Amino acid sequence: MNPCVPDIDKCDCTVIHKDVVAKVRHDMPAEESLLDLADLFKVFGDSTRVKILCALFESEMCVCDIASLLGMTKSAISHQLRILKQAKLIKNRRDGKVVYYSLDDNHVKNIFDQGLAHVSEYE
Repeated sequence: MNPCVPDIDKCDCTVIHKDVVAKVRHDMPAEESLLDLADLFKVFGDSTRVKILCALFESEMCVCDIASLLGMTKSAISHQLRILKQAKLIKNRRDGKVVYYSLDDNHVKNIFDQGLAHVSEYE
């Protein structure tokens, strides 16, 4: 870094803006909610799970179909489906011997679309 050029990312301020801090503290969600949100975003941190969600946006699918689509084993897909289900992002229904998976609700697609729109801004 050039010492003659000020670093605009560094704050040299020592004043605490108490009114701003108080307002933000009041408006922030509860700590437990923020931890739950962080856990939700961790689920989106795996590309296989993101691919599975993307597939389920198009159609309800069984494990065999998803495994075939992604070129993975049923066991690997089942493991990821379990994580998605625990996060309440997908649900399942049984039809005879076949279990079909689908999105739990429209919030999932909205979260995904917002994230995709964000990363697309930089392409």
